[in-house]
Amino acid sequence: MSGGEALVASLVREGVEVVFGIPGIHLSGIVTALRDEPRMRMITTRHEAAAAHMADGYARASGKPGVVLVVPGVGLCNAATGLATAHARSSPVLVIAAQIPRGQIGMNQETYHEVSDQASVVRPITKWQGEALAPRDIPDAVREAFRQMRTDRPGPVLLEIPPEAGVEREDIVLRKPAKVSRTVPSETRLRQAAHAIARSALPLIFAGGGVAQSEAEEALARLVAATNIPVITSAGGKGAIPDRHPLCYGSCLSPAGERPEMNQLFEVMQSADVVIGIGTRFSLGNPAGESCTLVNINVDESRLTQVQPNTIPLHGDARATIEALLPLLIEAGAGNRPSPAEAVSAARRLIAYHDIRLKEPQYPILDAMRNNIPEDTIIVWDSTKFGYYARTHYQVNHPKTFLDSGYSFNVGFSFPAALGVKVAQPQRPVVSVIGDGGFMFNATELSTALRYRINTATVVFRDDSYGNVAHDLDEFFGGTFETDLANPDLVTFAESFGAVGMRAEDPMELATLLPAALERESPVVIDVPVGDLPLPRAKLQAHLPSVPWVVPQKGRIET
Repeated sequence: MSGGEALVASLVREGVEVVFGIPGIHLSGIVTALRDEPRMRMITTRHEAAAAHMADGYARASGKPGVVLVVPGVGLCNAATGLATAHARSSPVLVIAAQIPRGQIGMNQETYHEVSDQASVVRPITKWQGEALAPRDIPDAVREAFRQMRTDRPGPVLLEIPPEAGVEREDIVLRKPAKVSRTVPSETRLRQAAHAIARSALPLIFAGGGVAQSEAEEALARLVAATNIPVITSAGGKGAIPDRHPLCYGSCLSPAGERPEMNQLFEVMQSADVVIGIGTRFSLGNPAGESCTLVNINVDESRLTQVQPNTIPLHGDARATIEALLPLLIEAGAGNRPSPAEAVSAARRLIAYHDIRLKEPQYPILDAMRNNIPEDTIIVWDSTKFGYYARTHYQVNHPKTFLDSGYSFNVGFSFPAALGVKVAQPQRPVVSVIGDGGFMFNATELSTALRYRINTATVVFRDDSYGNVAHDLDEFFGGTFETDLANPDLVTFAESFGAVGMRAEDPMELATLLPAALERESPVVIDVPVGDLPLPRAKLQAHLPSVPWVVPQKGRIET
């Protein structure tokens, strides 16, 4: 086999069906092998960042690793944006990056596409980096790359292959995929956790993105049904349990004082005597009281004891750990707990009471969207005012239907990621929600959508500005500066590619435009002018004035 043929055959054995990327001269041997393999599909994008975002969206929607193919140097640098987002959301993405010719690696001769030590460019945002310098090295390298992606906490990995390794021919021994078992904590730890939970008066589950990554939604539902322990979900955990479930408080929580309606969830967390964290990084730090016991279920061993001093660490896969813990909980008597459904309902009513829908127009607009599209619509949210609101207020009742860029807050992520989602789930309605600034980052991928008939609906909330930054500058620094944008006519722009363009005269028209867009057998862009929508007043008054990009932090500068 050639090295390219060995690579493609190895990918097929790992279950790969689609590769996103851009052909380049360093990749000719690989691209030729892809062309000749009928079981594989290549989707050529207009930019490597978009290819990485598509692979991320594909991975999250399919449960399979996404694969990106890029040229060396600048190609890998361009893809880094998407890899950073995949890293933030623990998404399994394999980036196959060409290298410069073998004999020139490390020589710093400024050869074509050379970036010295190119793996270092993405080392902080990839879980593993490997290389295959000859065709015979490729099967083992691919096997290890997939083993790394599937072991413990998922994440992007890098495999480098020089151009001659793609075309040289050797006797090749293909490898079977590595067997990966789900990590389960020791029985001693599980029993310790079960007894702590059974003795607790006010236990609470905090479910994160690891539930979806582990396919643990059904296991979580069984745990809640058997123990009557209520749930709060993180932003990454939205959909882990339906928001309408009688024991679900809702999604996200904020430090006291930031928002009145979210304070209620914060107070619920503070009052718990045992918090069961499932697949969450606790990105807000320790939201529970200092006297609380944290039963921390996490496949990433490094995250187990960072949050709460009083922790029972359960190093394990979310689904496997729940399944192993549940019978021990029943044995310990945790199944006799009365249902707190009335208390959960009361808290949710209080949250609704504090909800400031009448003063902030984002809420009715989100409702107009949610109430008029199928519940199983997969929505990919960009870093916009609507994306921020959605984390707390958009109701999610189906697993893996709420995707965002996590703590990377990557502007421009959602449109290409939604294309990857649609490739993975072609029969499901898929919507991207994005601002005009973010949309133009990757707007040329309309060409990709048209070419491959990837029919998503893209809602572009247009304020002709980098609006969030403009608000911060105006509110705290005496006026905005260089945040205005010059946009094309987005309807005409979409139509120039052959897509369908729609325009809302009023954002509430999304109630009719969005379902109509999902019925079209074409990519659709909906231009939604929104003007100068406000940020939440509570956020402006209580949260932003304290953050380090607004107010200098005391004690941070050493003298």
